[in-house]
Amino acid sequence: MRIESSYISLRDLRFYAYHGVMPQERKVGGEYAVTVRVRLDLTRPVVSDSVADTLNYASLYDVVKREMMQPSQLLEHVAGRIGQAVFDTFPQVETADVVVTKKNPPMGADGGGASVELHLINDKT
Repeated sequence: MRIESSYISLRDLRFYAYHGVMPQERKVGGEYAVTVRVRLDLTRPVVSDSVADTLNYASLYDVVKREMMQPSQLLEHVAGRIGQAVFDTFPQVETADVVVTKKNPPMGADGGGASVELHLINDKT
């Protein structure tokens, strides 16, 4: 067996955070969802069955949570910070897809939210 590509994903993580351009958004806060998908070589843990050989997804969650708790005006900035923090914390990560969704953006529309999605490449891998 040969693994062509491998990923670890955390989907629809829910946060209450204080991001937004309007001062009221940063004061009152709102609901957000984050999905992170990281590409890395998982050949060793597939065979070893050892958490020491993989990226611990609880540690990945901690990185996302830390960045979500830091207020920003733009979702683009939040997503970029999450991606950079993932690369800084886990240098074995080759790429990261980060989606940050504001569940109830102040734009007068009834919908599922407004999202920013970034596909990032770790220049150090």
